[in-house]
Amino acid sequence: MPMWRIHRHIGMGGDNLVRAVAGDEVETRLGDDVRAAEKEIYAELIHEVEPMEGARDLLEFLRGRGHKIVLASSAKQEELDHYLDMLEARGIADAWTSSADVETTKPAPDLVVAAMKKVDADGAVMVGDSTFDCEAAGRARVPTIGVLTGGFSESELREAGAVAVFESLAELKSNLDETPLGR
Repeated sequence: MPMWRIHRHIGMGGDNLVRAVAGDEVETRLGDDVRAAEKEIYAELIHEVEPMEGARDLLEFLRGRGHKIVLASSAKQEELDHYLDMLEARGIADAWTSSADVETTKPAPDLVVAAMKKVDADGAVMVGDSTFDCEAAGRARVPTIGVLTGGFSESELREAGAVAVFESLAELKSNLDETPLGR
């Protein structure tokens, strides 16, 4: 499989990824095996993951402004635990989601809806870096602020529904008052 084809689907939930990348026949024949192999291979590589520059700073800044924070992830629980510990986010975030919280992942809205339920919110703003983040939030009627860290262009994120797009998390933080998060 060419890397560009896989990359264009990063951010999509794993339950949708095999079909999107390789087609219905491969999903039917090998989907469960591919997902099982991915889990094993990723477990060997997860220690190479690093927090996105400015992530913790943005979380602390949002917390300081009184925002409720839910980290909406469709990661498996053991992966999510690693990310939460790595980012030292357990004391900052009000809640988080994992793949166990939803039946269907992005671009379905389930993850965004589950995140809002975790803090009993009827309104939210999503910060995401993939078109799948934007699509999922849009289907849940939640505005998305896009960040150009996921390999998608500004025009792609805007076409998928982003109301604002920033180069980095630091730029988002500096311009927060110009976004739905700052209003």
